[in-house]
Amino acid sequence: MTAERRTFVLVDGENIDATLGNSLLGRRPLPEERPRWDRVTAYAAELWDQPVTGLFFLNASNGQLPSAFVQALLALDYRPVPLSGRADEKVVDIGILRTLDALAAHDDDVLLVSHDADFADRLAGLASGRRRVGVLALREYASSQFDTLGIELHDLEDEVGAFNVPLPRVRIIPLDEFDPERFLR
Repeated sequence: MTAERRTFVLVDGENIDATLGNSLLGRRPLPEERPRWDRVTAYAAELWDQPVTGLFFLNASNGQLPSAFVQALLALDYRPVPLSGRADEKVVDIGILRTLDALAAHDDDVLLVSHDADFADRLAGLASGRRRVGVLALREYASSQFDTLGIELHDLEDEVGAFNVPLPRVRIIPLDEFDPERFLR
């Protein structure tokens, strides 16, 4: 019996948090400014109409697990992947790259939640054949390599609806989507 095809959602939590905090907000994000991870997997399930397995990569190199966050992830049906390593290792990136390599032997689809160009070549390699591959990110912060390689990108705020509050983003607005009322509030 063949296993049912599914979508793996790989979350680079460090990258998403750093982008929100450093690039967009200029401070640590408030809880309501962080993605609702259940909405991410719900979007993924609807996008390709198949079951989803969420893997959330965490840096646990300090020897501590954020237990409340891990419990919340488990309650949302994510599989936390707490990794540790040397101070000079980007453990989350290495873990995601190894997972992308392992997925090459599986017949499943992949959605990466990250802005990081380090994953672009691996995603492009996976995209050959009949596997679907995409990235969920804030479009203006996502690596342009994803576009260059033809990897579909879904905006975390606009398409996924992952946030409870509007983010203070400045981005190009296609004229047919322009709503002046948004600027008159």
